[in-house]
Amino acid sequence: MDEGVGVDYLTIPEDKRCELLDGELVATPAPNEAHQRTQAELGYHLMTFVKSRGLGRIYYSSTDVVLSDMDVVQPDLLFISTERAQIITPDNIQGAPDLVVEILSPSTAERDRGYKRALYAQHGVKEYWVVGTDAGVITVLLLGDNGYEVVDTFGEGDTLTSPTLAGFSLQVDEIFGS
Repeated sequence: MDEGVGVDYLTIPEDKRCELLDGELVATPAPNEAHQRTQAELGYHLMTFVKSRGLGRIYYSSTDVVLSDMDVVQPDLLFISTERAQIITPDNIQGAPDLVVEILSPSTAERDRGYKRALYAQHGVKEYWVVGTDAGVITVLLLGDNGYEVVDTFGEGDTLTSPTLAGFSLQVDEIFGS
């Protein structure tokens, strides 16, 4: 890990889910079943698309993404394009992924919609998906000149597309269906 990252963060056992947000250690409880199922489904579709086209790499949490000495996050899913593979190190990701997916949980929803949205924009994450398992919706945001702009919110019966992953499409019902 980057030597500039806080010593407290470096001493956290690998089996604990924590993030460093604005220099403060934030523990995150294990995700619930709906969160895990959604992560697996989305990850499967993203991985299949990205690998079949040689576009880059998909990672699941708990992959450390070092955005600064004060901010180390563990997004639920992330994509790094082949063109930006230099930010991948043996220990972590050093810089902003091309795409980040956060699946809302009761304990993280406020932080994912607020602090982390602003943090990802500040560090140049091009595309950010906010996934609401309760509502069965995925909001796709794209980084613009003034922060993130909502591209669309996709729900039941919709086909999600990604500005960053040209040609990617996904039936939302495949993610939230039982």
